[in-house]
Amino acid sequence: MSATPAPIVTVYWRPGCPYCSMLSRDLDRAGLTYEARNIWDDPDAAAFVRSVARGNETVPTVTVGDTALVNPPVEEIVRLLQAPAQSGQNRAT
Repeated sequence: MSATPAPIVTVYWRPGCPYCSMLSRDLDRAGLTYEARNIWDDPDAAAFVRSVARGNETVPTVTVGDTALVNPPVEEIVRLLQAPAQSGQNRAT
């Protein structure tokens, strides 16, 4: 029996966003691997962010598996990675 792979973490960001920079730094310090998608260069990424952030392009928006989080602390991302069975929720703040 093989282990279930960890959920994929995607960070939606834009240039000049200090919160995005802080979150990326915190994720790097925590040793987490993630995909970064610039919403100014990627229309699909921007549309996704609007779909989970009440029509706004609020960044950073993060997905952990199929759970979307708007401007989350790194601790919440780590918690979701440790309990992947809780995915499938949207948490717009």
